[in-house]
Amino acid sequence: MVYLSVILFTLLLNSRLLISAETVVTCDGFVQRLSCDSGVIRVDSSTFGRTNSNICSVGRPQGQTVNNTQCSMDVPVVSKRCDGLSVCELNTQGLAARDPCDGTYKYYTTNYSCITAEKTVTCHGGYAYLKCESGTIQINTAHYGRTDKITCSEGRPSSELQNSNCYSPNALAPVSKSCNGLESCELFATQTVFTDPCVGTYKYLRVSYFCLPSALRSSVICENANNTLICEQGTVINIHTANFGRTDRSTCSVRRPASQTAKTDCYSSNSLAIVTDECEGLNSCVLVASNGVFTDPCFGTFKFLYVSYSCVDE
Repeated sequence: MVYLSVILFTLLLNSRLLISAETVVTCDGFVQRLSCDSGVIRVDSSTFGRTNSNICSVGRPQGQTVNNTQCSMDVPVVSKRCDGLSVCELNTQGLAARDPCDGTYKYYTTNYSCITAEKTVTCHGGYAYLKCESGTIQINTAHYGRTDKITCSEGRPSSELQNSNCYSPNALAPVSKSCNGLESCELFATQTVFTDPCVGTYKYLRVSYFCLPSALRSSVICENANNTLICEQGTVINIHTANFGRTDRSTCSVRRPASQTAKTDCYSSNSLAIVTDECEGLNSCVLVASNGVFTDPCFGTFKFLYVSYSCVDE
């Protein structure tokens, strides 16, 4: 196993959810390992290609590392496999859907965060109970399917455990709708709720979530609009979460065609960093929800900026 892990920064603030952010670079054909000493993984981006002639170049002909350094494609399967886990190992052989630059030796670059979160796994047909002792639930990740052969395997025939590349495409939306903003919620792990992504495979529901402070405030800004976050005199803004994209079909959907609101797993990876830079520690700030500010995470989808924050003593 060969991998290169570069710790970018570590934040451990009592009122924040981010523990650390890391980047892992893995040469093609080797095993990529993501891990969080505490909390769970949230993949911010993962790419396959070559943008630097020096990385993963040892023992390679110059023609495979120098000729094309503008080769990159997204690899969404890394997020599907690893989000919500504490440790995730991926064999990169054949992990990408296609070869973005034939003849060039490539590598995988994954940026991920370690988030303070609770975890729950519920076998098919069972119920999951999510609860916050203080504050309200905010869903981080939700997957219904099977990504390994061990989880929920007791008493099941081998034939029902072999497919470990099984994901329901719509798990996050119903879980978020059922639980976000509540002190507790109940989830039913069944294909009648999530659809069946792999007939004949015994599935499970894996959810990670965190508890947001009770005094949390939120702001929703439709694409191309702006809004001002304001705290009372003597207090300043403390950003908790932010996303520019779309996570449901109803928000900011008035007079929009269905095709522009159908995608509900749309996230801009730089949302939290940009909003924090604009607002953290200020008494008020103006936010603009636009592709020009956050880049476009899902072309053709009408997006919105969701921000949760609290006001703390200056």
